[in-house]
Amino acid sequence: MATLRDVQSALGVLRRGLFSKNSPLLGQLVVTRFCNLDCSYCNEFDKVSKPVPLDDLLARVDDLARLDTAIVTCTGGEPLTNPHLPAVIRRIRSHGMTATMNTNGFLLTREHIEALNNAGLEAMQISIDGTEPTANSLKSLKSLRGKLDLLRQFARFKININSVLGIEDSQPEDAIEVAMVARDLGFSHSMSLVHDSHGQLKPFTPRQQAVYDKIMTMANSFQHRLNHHLFQRRLIAGETNDWQCRAGARYLYICEFGMVHWCSQNRGYPGIPLSRYTVADIAREFGARKPCAPTCSLNCVHQVSAFDEWRPKQDQDEGPATNAGVAVS
Repeated sequence: MATLRDVQSALGVLRRGLFSKNSPLLGQLVVTRFCNLDCSYCNEFDKVSKPVPLDDLLARVDDLARLDTAIVTCTGGEPLTNPHLPAVIRRIRSHGMTATMNTNGFLLTREHIEALNNAGLEAMQISIDGTEPTANSLKSLKSLRGKLDLLRQFARFKININSVLGIEDSQPEDAIEVAMVARDLGFSHSMSLVHDSHGQLKPFTPRQQAVYDKIMTMANSFQHRLNHHLFQRRLIAGETNDWQCRAGARYLYICEFGMVHWCSQNRGYPGIPLSRYTVADIAREFGARKPCAPTCSLNCVHQVSAFDEWRPKQDQDEGPATNAGVAVS
């Protein structure tokens, strides 16, 4: 059942989405680049970075509020390695923005969950790619089932389990069990698609396609259906998508140094400090064509960009010419 907070969050996104082109709908804020894992398909972490200092993160949250951002997602690396995470969540909520986070879940404790409850976290996405740990991903039901039980018992925020399909060719059916566990626990489930090293998605094998279709029918996941209709069905078939990517405008990726980038896979442009980011920057990127858009598989960017598909098409050429590499969201 939707809560008052859910309704307020949805109305905030709708207001900004329909009535203003200059309001970011989602800001992804890197709170640390360090991660306790080293999944082979991920290029968003390192093993040496220190947590971003609290004062820097609070200032960046304030700047996202200045830009009238609707949702702020704390990401990494692994956000739970930054001890200041609850304070950042609390600051996001103090501005009336929706606060969410991504995690691999390995470091979750009841104490973490209660701290996030008290800070006002509204949604958490936890990554689980299969039933057993593999060389490519340790994020498995076997490793995380106890953490899921903790979340079911104590979390007062929404939980989405996200699986990346295409990592393991031998056991794609594992994703079905992950989706079933999510359903049985009362969590939502979504799927991401992994790119190859050139930023291109390999068309699915018949076996992978069968798994994908099964999950869409049995899990009854709104997120899965939305991603399927927006972009995934064409990428899976080896086709491209003709859409208007609003990265740098509706979607902002803020790295650990406080710079705004198109997304996690195109770091380097526009490369402007968030503290100096303005409505003029948003307007420029709103109208800029993204050369990587036809093969992009980043769920969050597609979702927020969908609000503006009815608006005039982009007519400016800006930024880098190619993807940065492996892309998942």
